[in-house]
Amino acid sequence: MSIRSRFLLAVLWAVAIPAVAPAQSAAQFPRYTAARTTDGKPDLNGIWQSFTTANWDILTHAAQPGPHPELMGAWGAAPGGQGIVEGNEIPYQPWAAAKQKENFEKRMIVKVTNDPARYDTGEPELQCYRPGVPRANYMPFPFQIFQTPREILIVYEYKGAVRTIYMDPHRESPSESWMGWSNGRWEGDTLVVDVTGFTDHTWFDRAGNFHSADLHVVERYTPISPYHIQYEATIEDPKVFTRPWKVRFPLYRRVEPNVQLVEFNCVPFVEEMIYAPLGLYKRQSP
Repeated sequence: MSIRSRFLLAVLWAVAIPAVAPAQSAAQFPRYTAARTTDGKPDLNGIWQSFTTANWDILTHAAQPGPHPELMGAWGAAPGGQGIVEGNEIPYQPWAAAKQKENFEKRMIVKVTNDPARYDTGEPELQCYRPGVPRANYMPFPFQIFQTPREILIVYEYKGAVRTIYMDPHRESPSESWMGWSNGRWEGDTLVVDVTGFTDHTWFDRAGNFHSADLHVVERYTPISPYHIQYEATIEDPKVFTRPWKVRFPLYRRVEPNVQLVEFNCVPFVEEMIYAPLGLYKRQSP
């Protein structure tokens, strides 16, 4: 069987799976009343992780070779997976759809200058930049929630990225940032987080899906069992999209004995790639 035939078979299989064995939705879980913190709110404390392939592509996609299969083989390949976008469609404006394709084609191009526009070249994750929201929640790394009545802190294993969700009082964003600015509130058992104040430098995935600095994300964290949170994010950006759209997936509680976050500081891993072409990097002897 040719490579093309195998690829088409994989695509057909990915499309057929949902019709044969649909994933269990949050509505199919028995009604669940979450454990409470001392202030009576649902207890979200713990280490959580998603198990999707959305970090490669938030839309449904087949497995595919990486940018340099002649060097990386299967190590660099992207796994196939079902998308997390409602309706499996991102409502790009025409110019933005073209830009997404350009992003994907140039995802391995790293250009280092003093010009802030350098962030427009190359996939941000490749260069160890913070992933933004909602991407931080579906990267293949766990994160930990620390909950208090006034603030909720989320610490991500990837690059040690941190978010503070201000519950009371809400605060205005002082400036743009990679992880945005988060204000939260409770709607019943659902934590609703309004996130603004983004830069335009982050992508939603490695496939080049992107946004502008006008990105507005409304997250919803709903506990549906002692071990699952249903996560949903509504994404709005009138400069890039024709309408708001949603992503949705479950988060799983990590329950291994003594589970904890471990450091993934990727800065040393990218210094040679970024700075060696400029003569600004000297490899250290072991």
